[in-house]
Amino acid sequence: MIVIAHLSDVHLDGDRRAADRTRAVMEYLDALPYDLDAVLVSGDIADHAEATEYEEAAKLLRSRHPLVVCPGNHDERAAFRRGLLEEASPGESPEGASGAPGEPLSTGPVDQVLRGEGFVLAVCDSSVPGEHHGFLEESTLAWLDGVLTDTPREIPVLVAFHHPPVPLNTPYVDEIRQFGEERLAALADRHPHLTAFLCGHAHTAAATTFAGRPVLVAPGVVSTLRLPWEAATGSSEHVHLDEPPAVAFHVIGDDGRLTTHYRVVVARR
Repeated sequence: MIVIAHLSDVHLDGDRRAADRTRAVMEYLDALPYDLDAVLVSGDIADHAEATEYEEAAKLLRSRHPLVVCPGNHDERAAFRRGLLEEASPGESPEGASGAPGEPLSTGPVDQVLRGEGFVLAVCDSSVPGEHHGFLEESTLAWLDGVLTDTPREIPVLVAFHHPPVPLNTPYVDEIRQFGEERLAALADRHPHLTAFLCGHAHTAAATTFAGRPVLVAPGVVSTLRLPWEAATGSSEHVHLDEPPAVAFHVIGDDGRLTTHYRVVVARR
């Protein structure tokens, strides 16, 4: 059995509230009497893409389980690389001590792959610098095509990114979802072992389909989306701030069936 924990949208901003909610989820995962195969954090790690926010994230998201983190629309690629992936500019040490002058960190897509025992987690960067909507660059699609081609067809591949590639019937989020999704659908058609799409961005636990696969949306840690039928007509209040944080568990059973469970997390006292 393969178990992947999935959280999203922690929006660390230097405030105690976001930090406490993130800490509660990570402490819950680390206290589990089971070694998870992966922990995925699908974007919007920092709220303002400040270096101090990524420093806080690096501490709070540290886990005993294998961890993969991708950017969202609130993140900035170079700061994300430096603060979470511990990449350094040429001529600079990872600790930040300057050496010879070098080029700045890459602002290209942050695409990563985790090859586990019996599964592959391909994590794509759907962020668009300076924008809130999502789009997979051609280089990311080519990279993903390579990951799928290099993975035997009996191995399930889960593809993750921040932005959902389909509407969720939530206008506030649907306006800034992932676009250009027809190219991703065409890629999926060529690779039947692409098992599911995992994403965040919507701040709500949700499930739908795209390209004949499940789309499984992680709830938001920092807040919960107020659905259109929950808000008063004309209201500009899009989120619940008093709902507790939650996490998704994606489980691939011994029979290959994918199941997702959602758990609300209450801070331990």
